[in-house]
Amino acid sequence: RLKDLNTDKYQEQIAFLRENHGFSQAHANALVMYHRGSRSSNKFGTPENYFKSIDPQTAQTIKKIFAAVTAKHKNLELVMAWNQPMLRLDTGYIVGVSVSKNHLTLNPFSADVLKLVAPRLKNYEVKKHTFRVPLDWKVDAALIRAMAKARIAEMTRQ
Repeated sequence: RLKDLNTDKYQEQIAFLRENHGFSQAHANALVMYHRGSRSSNKFGTPENYFKSIDPQTAQTIKKIFAAVTAKHKNLELVMAWNQPMLRLDTGYIVGVSVSKNHLTLNPFSADVLKLVAPRLKNYEVKKHTFRVPLDWKVDAALIRAMAKARIAEMTRQ
């Protein structure tokens, strides 16, 4: 927890979230700023408002990603966290998506989940806790479902 970190230095807080919890720079920044009192981290309010704010084709791709997961896991909730749409189970996140100029970044919130599906990610740019797909990605529903299933299993073991 940030309040237990015993530092008010922005860079140290960001590094803590990125290195220990796999946060992207944007997510870490949003959390640190919220921790410091900023309320702009709730910029969109709802996933619907978020989808209206981005390119329609990109929004459609993201909706297909989430639909692939919720078709099998109906108890997941689509929420906004750190100004990004995410699927949540109780208080834990299953998968989140962030939009960049030339790609989408998918985050299963677990390096172990990424390792599990690593052979299926060889055509993508994989980072420590995330991987990138094109904005107009033809959604690999089986891959997304496998990641979600593994993440849910991981969360229920904890």
